[in-house]
Amino acid sequence: MRNIARRMLRTRYWLVAACAAAMLAGCAQFKYYMQAAQGQYSLWSDARPIDDWLGDPTTDPQLKARLEKALLIRKFAVKELGLPDNASYKNYAALSRPFVLWNVVATPELSLRPIQWCFPIAGCVSYRGYYSKEDAQAYAEELRHEGNDVQVGGVPAYSTLGWFSDPLLSTFINYSDAELARMVFHELAHQVVYVPGDSQFNEGFATAVEEAGVARWLELYGTDPMREAYTRYNVRRQDFLELLVRHRTMLADLYASKTSTRHKRAEKARIFAHLKSDYLKLKESWGGYAGYDRWFAEPLTNAHLSAVATYHDYLPAFRALLKQERTFVRFYVAVQKIATLDVAQRRQQLDHLGQPPMLNAEGGKDGLPPVEGMH
Repeated sequence: MRNIARRMLRTRYWLVAACAAAMLAGCAQFKYYMQAAQGQYSLWSDARPIDDWLGDPTTDPQLKARLEKALLIRKFAVKELGLPDNASYKNYAALSRPFVLWNVVATPELSLRPIQWCFPIAGCVSYRGYYSKEDAQAYAEELRHEGNDVQVGGVPAYSTLGWFSDPLLSTFINYSDAELARMVFHELAHQVVYVPGDSQFNEGFATAVEEAGVARWLELYGTDPMREAYTRYNVRRQDFLELLVRHRTMLADLYASKTSTRHKRAEKARIFAHLKSDYLKLKESWGGYAGYDRWFAEPLTNAHLSAVATYHDYLPAFRALLKQERTFVRFYVAVQKIATLDVAQRRQQLDHLGQPPMLNAEGGKDGLPPVEGMH
């Protein structure tokens, strides 16, 4: 009862905060904030403790097995990785949609710099999330009419940064063991350190935690086939990332050039056609693996590539820092110290720790699409 009361108080706080922010921002923002508050509340309404699902004779045996695995992963996250031991990922919600929400990412026509939106708590980010795909697409159309490049991408999970108890969701519960672990480790890492308005820092840190966490998980609980499958997955992911980085660099150079707008538009179309052609060759080298086909389901735009850098620019720096600190707890303390620096100092510190960013990034939110359980 005490947990329920606490949840209701937090819900009221969230709704009040959403309404206050919306009234200050105007009618359009009011509608947006309300759908966000209602969407978050609906997750709580649908979520039940995992023990309830496990004790329910009508629960599908396969779901029970996945929930039991999730509990093991959750305990591992606390014991082995030093991640928060709170109520997150101890409830489960079955949703009637493939993603928990859809992110809208946009850039100007001839730029890779994503448009920013600023929110309470999260700060300024380069995406705008909707719990309804139709609402996301409607907003995306507004942005296109203004001349922007736009991408709408489904998101299987997100973190409320410890403000609320994030539940396990049907949108990712059936991922492979390694991918389920990766998802939980990544989202819990956001509860350890989060700098409002610095997506590259936040995602680089969380990606370093998930990467090292999954490696340790597979070492302790994985089988040889599981490790081999995850290695193949990582090779394909790295191949695809390098493909995107190469073409993103071409676009960045093009947009920085002093050529005419007409020439830039023509070259932009050629680069995207080249990207699609190179992907088909890469796919063939993978033996026809089609896990990234969905990324090409809609016409390619700057928005698709604007986000690639966010998860990877400072990953080498966080890897180096984790290796230097040797334990996760010491690593978190070191990262928290860097988080207190101003933006310029943080960048300088990270550049010193690792290699320079692989891109002269202008950063975005959702780098690579969900494949094989990826988010």
